[in-house]
Amino acid sequence: MKVIHSISELKETLCASRREGKTVGLVPTMGALHDGHASLVKRSVAENDVTVVSIFLNPTQFNDPKDLERYPRTLDADCALLEACGAQIAFAPSVKEVYPEPDTRVFSYPPTDSVMEGAFRPGHFNGVCQIVSKLFAYVEPDKAYFGEKDYQQICVIRRMVDDLGLGLEIVACPVVREESGLARSSRNTLLTEQERGIAANIYRVLKESCHLVAGVQAVHDFVVTKINAVPGLEVQYFSIVDGNTLADIKDWKDSESVVGCITVFCGSTPIRLIDHIRYK
Repeated sequence: MKVIHSISELKETLCASRREGKTVGLVPTMGALHDGHASLVKRSVAENDVTVVSIFLNPTQFNDPKDLERYPRTLDADCALLEACGAQIAFAPSVKEVYPEPDTRVFSYPPTDSVMEGAFRPGHFNGVCQIVSKLFAYVEPDKAYFGEKDYQQICVIRRMVDDLGLGLEIVACPVVREESGLARSSRNTLLTEQERGIAANIYRVLKESCHLVAGVQAVHDFVVTKINAVPGLEVQYFSIVDGNTLADIKDWKDSESVVGCITVFCGSTPIRLIDHIRYK
């Protein structure tokens, strides 16, 4: 596996692959890789001739400097995992390489990017679109792979791909969970073992809510009340939305695709965890 740090070397390497008629898959990451990322890489390796995995902790999508500061950085371990998964290229540029000048582009796709994470983390999705659009331009992939844990992010990126008329396929891959049900996340490494056990209640309650015979508001209230009743957990938001536009729904009949998206603070630090459940 090649570890590449410059955009020019990346493009040169991929041009040679394309001259040979090879297909290219891209897995964008911010590092601190885990089994969830590994599942994306393995799928890309199975479906493409060349798999590029970017490892870049993108500063423009963090609206909280403290969150950026404490995000795990594990490049050596990340590269070892990628090589074991069969990736051909790890692209690990510096911030200066990606942003030689400030990126002033503005992306706006309401309501998809203005609700939930968009409301609680102003500028987050603009930063996501900035870096993902750059990666798409560098790599020009045939397919790009994203985990469904970041459900809203996938919806926003699909809007951006349509808006920019990019000819690539966005592949959404299932959430990978720990045995407890906790969605695998780089942020899980910041939890204590006790907090990981507490955090498992998030998915447990979401699954319970799928069996309720009740209206949308009643299901919403059930989830928030049950999770907030667990010591060490505090719901920031829980939204039951259309699975494509992410607009709130008030009745199950309002959409053929309904998803519940949640963000919960866990522990004394606290660590911000996201998850979702599909109702239909």
